[in-house]
Amino acid sequence: MRLSLGLATYRALSWRGPIPPQDVPPPPRPRGRLVWLHATSPERYLALRDLGARLQAQSPDDKLLITVNASVPVSGNARHIPAPQPLLSDHPQVTRAFLDHWQPDLCLWTGGDLMPNLISQAGEQGLPMILADLALEDLPRRRGGWLTDLTRPCLAEFESILTANDTTATHLVRLGVPRNRIEVQSRLVMGVSPPPCPETALTAATQTLSGRPLWLAAYLQADEFASVLAAHREALRLQHRLLLIAVPADPGETGRLVEAIATAGLRHADWHGGDSIGEETQVLICDDSADLGLWYRMAPVTLMASSLTPGATGRPPFAATALGSAVLFGPHVSAHVEAYERLQRIKAAQPVRDADSLAQAVMQLSSPDHAAAMALAGWDAITESAALTDHLVEMTQDRLDLSEAERARA
Repeated sequence: MRLSLGLATYRALSWRGPIPPQDVPPPPRPRGRLVWLHATSPERYLALRDLGARLQAQSPDDKLLITVNASVPVSGNARHIPAPQPLLSDHPQVTRAFLDHWQPDLCLWTGGDLMPNLISQAGEQGLPMILADLALEDLPRRRGGWLTDLTRPCLAEFESILTANDTTATHLVRLGVPRNRIEVQSRLVMGVSPPPCPETALTAATQTLSGRPLWLAAYLQADEFASVLAAHREALRLQHRLLLIAVPADPGETGRLVEAIATAGLRHADWHGGDSIGEETQVLICDDSADLGLWYRMAPVTLMASSLTPGATGRPPFAATALGSAVLFGPHVSAHVEAYERLQRIKAAQPVRDADSLAQAVMQLSSPDHAAAMALAGWDAITESAALTDHLVEMTQDRLDLSEAERARA
């Protein structure tokens, strides 16, 4: 395949660049069909973990390769999902070695940050490629000067492109992408497989709490205890039966949480300690984050903590959204900015700054109609994304089967 002038120039210049050292060799390529999933943001990585789990549940013999941009921070890996491999460079030698080693059978790329050498070399090898969750902001503006825009030849290598809206689709057509390769779909988010909760546990908790109004503070850090408890004290002035469910991020900090509750002049009970939970109980401590599936279902409002103080980076909000809880979040969510911006745009999440604004938000959302409207907006987004995940799983399986049939006929 003849390269465009811009791509040929880019590749020639790339050869002059440094090759990053590789301290640890990649793991061996697993046998069998290999699906390559690439994420260009933390949220897309989490979504692709969910999608990968779905793929493996349907076709256990198929293997996964998940890659991420070098700038994407990645926390712990999901069970049965391989650790992600960072793509460190678009140097032609590095990208060729990557493709020769892994020999994927299909690539599902999410978002922008297109790597021209990697994508063009994959196209030269005849690798089927799908581009999903592409928004207008993911596409770079055309470059001026002598270096021709590289977006057009990169997009040409994808058999199907799933965009976030009609505006993006129209822009792609103007770039020369055939309309029959473009689908308009929803945004891809994680959390469509929310944490489980046994029905018996939900029934028992509902009976135990006797219809108390409640809100949840999930993943509380020690330096957030005072602010959250101050907000709860303020909210109690208007709703004296309001119950705070406090789930610390670190179970080892439970003792400090108990001390902070006493300092705030509040009364608490320990959920797992078997304490009696009466009308006088104002804070219920649950030191096991595995129970969040229960509390997201019960709490109409959830503060996604680990976000209120400098140095925090936030927690992903979509599990709470998927289970019908309106989301509050602090100003420090650098690891999940995209997720919170999406939810805030559709009015499914609301930012807070400190104890005062948190108290006001909790009291405002004590109105069932207000909290329900936020929860419904979030549920709609999650439902649309679940349909997209189903569609991508089906597309991936169909394309793998088609490639296998083509090889059998050859």
